[in-house]
Amino acid sequence: MISPARFAHLLQRQFPAAITTGPDGLDALQSAKGAYLLAIRLARPVIAFPGGADCMLAPGWYAYAGSANGPGGIKARLARHFRAEKKPHWHVDRLTLAAERMFALAFPGGKECAIIVALLGDTHFAVIAPGFGSSDCRQCPAHLLRFDAHPPRG
Repeated sequence: MISPARFAHLLQRQFPAAITTGPDGLDALQSAKGAYLLAIRLARPVIAFPGGADCMLAPGWYAYAGSANGPGGIKARLARHFRAEKKPHWHVDRLTLAAERMFALAFPGGKECAIIVALLGDTHFAVIAPGFGSSDCRQCPAHLLRFDAHPPRG
């Protein structure tokens, strides 16, 4: 499996203007509103849609794009995602609670769909759970993508 540092480097190269952060670097975001990308590494399988159309997510790296335009902006949303103790509210909470590693890229003024469009233009990213995180989006097939270090050639 690709290392966290290598995965961070790949994402930073794709999004050079984004602010890369972990739980200890959120203060730099202040109350900026916009979008974010959560990089989530699962060490064990996780069921993506419990009680619905179950989809088992295999161990590996995932990229989840979300928006943060409410009170507290990106900083508040990422702080919640990084918390180890929380009541699951969104589907992505199942992944963040099970994550072995996590970091984020912040996009002040950005749009979550633009992040997904950019990642889907890279053969290393693919939709693995259609509809995940995009129930209110009419543009994207999902806001969760799986990273494959060795994508099939097409």
